[in-house]
Amino acid sequence: MRPIRLDMSGFTVFRDQTTVDFTDADYFALVGPTGSGKSTVLDAICFALYGQVPRWGGARGIGNALAPSATEARVRLVFESAGDRYVATRVVRRDGRGNVKTSGAGLQLMPAGFDVTKLDTGMDLADLGEVLAGVPAEMDDAVLHAVGLPYEQFTSCVVLPQGQFADFLHAKPATRQQILVNLLGLQMYEQVQVKAAERSKAAEAKLTVVDQALVALEDATDEAVEEAAGHLGRMRELTAAVEAAVPGLRAARAAEEDARETRDTLDAELRLLASVRTPANLTEATTAITTARTAATEAAEAVHEAEEAEEKVRGELTAAGDAGSLRLALDRYTELERLTEQEGWFAGTVSVAEVECRDARASADLAESEHIGAQQLLEQARQDYRDAQQRDRAAALRGHLTAGDDCPVCEQPVTVVPEVPRESAVRLAEAAGAAARQAAEEATARWQQRDAVARNLESDLERKRGQYEHHLTRLAEVRKAVQGLPGVEAIQQQLAEFGRLQGRLEDATGAVRAARDRLRSAQTAVRAAEEQQRTAWRRFDEVRDGLARFQPPPADRDDLAAAWQSLVDWARAEHAARSAARTEAEAAVSAAHQATAGAQAAITALFTEAGIQPPAVAAADAEATLIRAAAVTAERAEAAWQRLVERLEQAREMQDQRMALQQAGRVAKSLAGHLRANNFERWLLEEALDLLVDGASRILRELTGGQYELMHDKGEFFVIDHHDAGLRRGVRTLSGGETFQASLALALALSEQLAGMSTTAASLESIVLDEGFGTLDAATLDVVAATLENLAARGDRMVGLVTHVHALAERVPVRFEVHKDARTAHVERVGL
Repeated sequence: MRPIRLDMSGFTVFRDQTTVDFTDADYFALVGPTGSGKSTVLDAICFALYGQVPRWGGARGIGNALAPSATEARVRLVFESAGDRYVATRVVRRDGRGNVKTSGAGLQLMPAGFDVTKLDTGMDLADLGEVLAGVPAEMDDAVLHAVGLPYEQFTSCVVLPQGQFADFLHAKPATRQQILVNLLGLQMYEQVQVKAAERSKAAEAKLTVVDQALVALEDATDEAVEEAAGHLGRMRELTAAVEAAVPGLRAARAAEEDARETRDTLDAELRLLASVRTPANLTEATTAITTARTAATEAAEAVHEAEEAEEKVRGELTAAGDAGSLRLALDRYTELERLTEQEGWFAGTVSVAEVECRDARASADLAESEHIGAQQLLEQARQDYRDAQQRDRAAALRGHLTAGDDCPVCEQPVTVVPEVPRESAVRLAEAAGAAARQAAEEATARWQQRDAVARNLESDLERKRGQYEHHLTRLAEVRKAVQGLPGVEAIQQQLAEFGRLQGRLEDATGAVRAARDRLRSAQTAVRAAEEQQRTAWRRFDEVRDGLARFQPPPADRDDLAAAWQSLVDWARAEHAARSAARTEAEAAVSAAHQATAGAQAAITALFTEAGIQPPAVAAADAEATLIRAAAVTAERAEAAWQRLVERLEQAREMQDQRMALQQAGRVAKSLAGHLRANNFERWLLEEALDLLVDGASRILRELTGGQYELMHDKGEFFVIDHHDAGLRRGVRTLSGGETFQASLALALALSEQLAGMSTTAASLESIVLDEGFGTLDAATLDVVAATLENLAARGDRMVGLVTHVHALAERVPVRFEVHKDARTAHVERVGL
């Protein structure tokens, strides 16, 4: 298997569409920093072919195929194997519940010369070539047939996963033996041992069944076969006698059938001739068309007259002028009349509003004067209140004075003390002030109210003046518009004439529609009458054609009634002529029937003489029934004889089968015993290990320039160092570079041996190493690089490696640089 092109989308770190083109890359390296996705490229190759990857832990790790947050992953691998080119595709999807499953898989054999670049157009799977597998369940067998290796052998011979390169070299003998068993498929011999034991038991069970069958066949003897053969001979004689007598019966029955046919033919002819009658509606069919055509002609003339009348009225209506313009002029006169009538009303409204406005303003001015006077009285009441306060204080002082005392205010002697007032001046002033305040508030309210009324009336006056001015303007416009127009009476007369003409036009249009409807009805009636006449002629032709073999007289195609009458008269004459022949035909039928009954009775007697119950015979198929009854009797006798012969032969075959089962059981039991001891499997493993070590030694000598050879002793691996006098060294003493060379030689030899020892393996055309080259020192790395260069220079397979060591990568002619950003990984080819 040699990879050609790999396409990935949504696969692990390769979220975006990524293509790796291996064309002409005989020696390449996948390079990039740790974690960039180098090994993922090899994972994609394994996944496209086998649906699983070594480091995922088997097929159940399929969820690792999807990139984070991706819902679908697609991988497509184009590869060559044994000269043919294939394309393998797998699609993985995550459903709504988060489960990851393979939703599509396929393997196609591409046609010769197919251009791989066509894959960039996104063509469907069905366009690639012959479909070898179309669903996941078909992939395993199809890939095994194309590649030649199952999954375990592929990951040991073609794509060697990281960390498993030297496992086979350093494995313990028991572990290495189990690896060879798995790789070479030696479990087959264990399965053979189990199958042999099962066959031994199955042979014993079948032998029991055969013995039981032989007991059931005891009645199959030579005597019974001879007796059945005698009965078969007698029944064959009966069949021959019946077959010899049946032609006579058949001839008699044929003569009877001929006689019946002649009679039935005469009956049919008489019925046919008697059925010829003149149709009941023949007269209506001949006269209806003339009436309908006359009515249609009259209706057409009525349509023409109605259309001319309509066109005349339409011309008069056009000459009458434009009704819209007349109605517009009449509307202008109506508006002028209305505006003239409203002019006095608007003027009166303005006059009344002016008077109301003057009166309201005068009332408001009066209220304002009252408001000012009330405010003055209120201020005077306030002053009187202050004066009353002084008088009450003086009166309060007076209550303690006597004549001759000094006044506490002016300090003058008081000769006479005034009398103290009975009522408080302040209370009287408060009462007067309250009354003045109420009068002022009322005056203010009246003034504000009347002032508001006056302002509203003034505003209303301005509005009405504006309406009056607008009215006068519109009145002037309308008066100007009616100047030069005809008078109202003239316009009304013109409109009345226009309405009358419009009514006449509607009546004329209705008359045209009615005339056209009558014309259509008349035309329909014409078509119906014509079809009725055609139907009558077709009926006549059908009846006459049915009588053609009797050679009826020619028909007058211009007169349907005469044609029918001529045909009916002729049919009556023919019917009378055939009535006498029918009586003679009936007598012939009776005579033929008697002859048939006699022939049938003679054949029935043959069955009775042979000791066989005669069959029930129907008149319709008597010959076939008699022959079939005789044949069935002979067939039953032959079947009974044949059954005895077969049972006798079966008994003999059972005897032979019994002997074969006894022999097969002994062989299977012996084979199971030999294979149970594992000697054969152990011998095969030793032979396989010898071949493997010989092949690895040859390859190791080539890789090391003849320095090292590989050998094994009691399951352990050793190397022979020819540069050190043939010293034998354990493989665990080898340096890193030497270990790499020895492991590589084993891997190459193992792949060659698997190809040679497997009946299904194809040619192994590539090997890809995913190994930790970064752990090697400079000298060892140089040895490894030289080893890989020598391997690539042999030219028998593609060599690939995965590394992030620049020193090693720079020595490889083709490099695929892998790098990853925050979203996805990318692959770029550099070099040749």
